[in-house]
Amino acid sequence: MKQISYKKARCVTLAHRMKSITLVGGGLAGSLVAVYLAKRGYEVNIYERRPDMRNVEIPAGRSINLALSTRGITALQKVGLDVAVLENAIPMTGRTMHSASGDLAYQPYGREGQAINSVSRAHLNIQLLKLADENEHVHQHFNMKCAKVDINNGICWFINEETGEKTEVKSDYILGGDGAFSVVRSKMVRTNRFDYSQTYTNSGYKELCINSTPDGDFAMDPNSLHIWPRGNFMMIALPNPDKTFTCTLFMPFEGENGFDNLNADEKILSFFKEHFSDAMALMPDLLTDFKENPVGSLVTVKCYPWHIGKATLIGDACHAVVPFYGQGMNCAFEDCVVLDECLEKYEDWDEAMEAYQKSRKPNADAIADLAVQNFVEMRDFVGDKDFLHYKKIEHDLCDLHPELFQSQYEMVTFSNIPYQDAQTKGARNTSLVKKIIEKGLEDRITDKQFVKDWFSSQS
Repeated sequence: MKQISYKKARCVTLAHRMKSITLVGGGLAGSLVAVYLAKRGYEVNIYERRPDMRNVEIPAGRSINLALSTRGITALQKVGLDVAVLENAIPMTGRTMHSASGDLAYQPYGREGQAINSVSRAHLNIQLLKLADENEHVHQHFNMKCAKVDINNGICWFINEETGEKTEVKSDYILGGDGAFSVVRSKMVRTNRFDYSQTYTNSGYKELCINSTPDGDFAMDPNSLHIWPRGNFMMIALPNPDKTFTCTLFMPFEGENGFDNLNADEKILSFFKEHFSDAMALMPDLLTDFKENPVGSLVTVKCYPWHIGKATLIGDACHAVVPFYGQGMNCAFEDCVVLDECLEKYEDWDEAMEAYQKSRKPNADAIADLAVQNFVEMRDFVGDKDFLHYKKIEHDLCDLHPELFQSQYEMVTFSNIPYQDAQTKGARNTSLVKKIIEKGLEDRITDKQFVKDWFSSQS
C-alpha cells in the first residue's frame, strides 16, 4: 500500500500561555465556538472542507432557511453579533395554514411581541466568518478535507481539495464541528462503549421557490411561516429579504405521493395542482426547480460520550436533529454557550468538557425527540379543526396567565429553559389543556383562580 506523505503544520501557539485547538468544520457552530474560544485565550485553527462562502456562489436547493429564536440570539448576543444578524432577519409571529381548497388559518406562535426570525444560512455563516476573522487568534483554512484523526494524541490529517496537498496538524485539543457525518465522531465510534445511532425519517425534502410579485412585493404574508399540511406530506415556506419565499417540500421517497413517483412533467404539475394550487400559481419556475434541485434526507443522530481523549464534539456532529422544531442551529449555538460556561467554571479542559457533555446530552436528546414529534404535528394536525381549537385555548392560557402557564412551544422557542425541562413540563401542560377541553371548561380559563386551582389539583 502506498504511504501518503503529509506536511506537518503544528498549530501556532504561544508556549506556556495559549493552548492550541484544531477545529474540524467551520460551519455555523464551528465559526461561533471559535470566537468564544479565542476570547478565552485559545489559539484556534479552523479547517473547513467547503470553499470560503464569501467568495463562492451558494448552490441552489440546499439552504433550508433557518429559524433563529431565543437560544440562538442569546449565543450571538454574547459575541456582539445579534444586532447585525437580526437586521437582515424577517420576524415570523405565527404560522399560516393553507388548506387544499386555499383557505387560510393563522396560529400565533406566542404572546404579542414573540416571533421566530427567518434568516439566510449563507448570510449568517458569512457574518460568523467575518467575526472570526476579526480575532487574531482564529485562523481559517478552506477546502481542507479531514482525512483521519488521532483523538488520543491531538493529530488531524487534511487534504486540500483544490491542490491535493496533504497536511498533518497537531494541537492540544480537537473540536469536531463537522456535521452529521462527522469524521471526528467516526473515530470515536470505534472506541469502547461508545453509544451511537442514526435514524432517518421516511420522508426527504426538496427546496423550491415562490417568487415576488410583478411589482416586487411579497406574494404572501411575510411575517408568517406558511404550511401546507397534507397528511403524510407537506410544504412549508419562509420569507427572504429579497421578497421571495424559500419553500421546502417534505414527502416520502416512495409511493403514490412520493418523490420517486413524480418523475415526469405532467405528474409534477398534476400533483401540485391538486395539493398546492394556491402556491403553484406563485411558482413560475416550479418545473425547473423541482427537476434540478436535489432530494435531501433527514437524519437524527444521537451519541455518547461527546468527549474522548483530546477530542470533543459540538453541534450536529453529536446531535443532528430534523428541522421541524426550528431548533437545530439554536441547539448548536447553545452548545457554544454551555461549553464556554464550563470553561469559565473549570480551569482544566477535561473537567470542563466532561461537564459540558453531561449538561448537553439529555437536552440534545430531548429536542431531537421533540423535533420528530413536531413533524407529525405539522404534517398531520395543524389544519385539523380540533387541533386549531386546542391551539386557541393554549394560546389564550399563555396570553392571560403567563405566570401560571407556558406552552411547550413557548418554552422551547422563546426561553432558555433546558430542552429536557421544556419537554417534561410541556407534556404536562399539554395534558392539562386537553383535560380542560374534554371537560368543557374553556369558558373558565379567564378566571385566574380557577386556572391556578386547576393546575394544582392536576399535579
